[in-house]
Amino acid sequence: MAVISLDMGGTKIEGAVFRADGSSILKRRTLLAGRQGEAVAEAAAAMARELLGEAAVEGEEISALGICVPGIVNRTDGTVWAPNIPGWECYPLRDHLRRAMPEHVEVYVDSDRSCAIYGATWLGAAADSRNAVFVAVGTGIGVGIKADGHVLHGADDIAGASGWLALQPPYSAEYDECGCFESYASGNGIGAQARKKLEEGRRGSHLPGAKEVADITSHDVFAAYEAGDEVATEVIDKAIEMWGMAGANLVSLLNPDVVVWGGGVFGPAVRFIDRIRSEAEKWAQPVAMKKVKFVPARADINPVLCGAAYIALNRHV
Repeated sequence: MAVISLDMGGTKIEGAVFRADGSSILKRRTLLAGRQGEAVAEAAAAMARELLGEAAVEGEEISALGICVPGIVNRTDGTVWAPNIPGWECYPLRDHLRRAMPEHVEVYVDSDRSCAIYGATWLGAAADSRNAVFVAVGTGIGVGIKADGHVLHGADDIAGASGWLALQPPYSAEYDECGCFESYASGNGIGAQARKKLEEGRRGSHLPGAKEVADITSHDVFAAYEAGDEVATEVIDKAIEMWGMAGANLVSLLNPDVVVWGGGVFGPAVRFIDRIRSEAEKWAQPVAMKKVKFVPARADINPVLCGAAYIALNRHV
């Protein structure tokens, strides 16, 4: 038995065929190139049909399709809200893909937060854990949560929207759009905090460099940090503090045995995991903190893509 797995993003779709043992074949990637609404769904359907045909050539019978969405999924009717895909405010994604697939291929849709923790506890850095947290730090910040063997979705599939963790009083209007934690410690937030300091007249030894201040991104901040830039150091040190405080809150609230740090920012931020743990130790429930592991996500797998395959193989949605 095999399944098709699709990982939707704001700019690209990744896909693969997974066997029940976790091995994968026929990996694909396509850029969305500005597509919106139904055109994005059709790009996903086209990739699924391509993988279906190629799997048949390889002698693999496809039983299901799993797809993850960067947003909120109504698991009752299969509609999705994905803020970084224009036109997906309440889009009937499951129905669209069901029409694209043969009748025997069932379609399962879940959020990227849920898929990340399914993938991490199936094949990733938290394999076989019944109590784990996956902190995905990329453009934004989301948390996948498994507690007592169950992945938590919440009443409206919003569990794990951790960008809104309240970590820095007093309240600021800059938190309105994406929350406090995300404003400081996501990829977008790190870039924004550096731009804010530069717009206030600060200058580092490497920032802004040859770039316009408005064009500074988190990639520039990390590069400047490595070179000892003062502004970048302040921004990254604040992000580390925020990651540590958030980690402490998750450990105290959920008592996981492992916290996995992943997403595009952990990448360059993976070197800070020991510092994040040290910060968390100041704040967390001490017994829980002593027992928990802070680990990086496996670099050789896409946990979200694996998680989408897992829900298709195990009918979790």
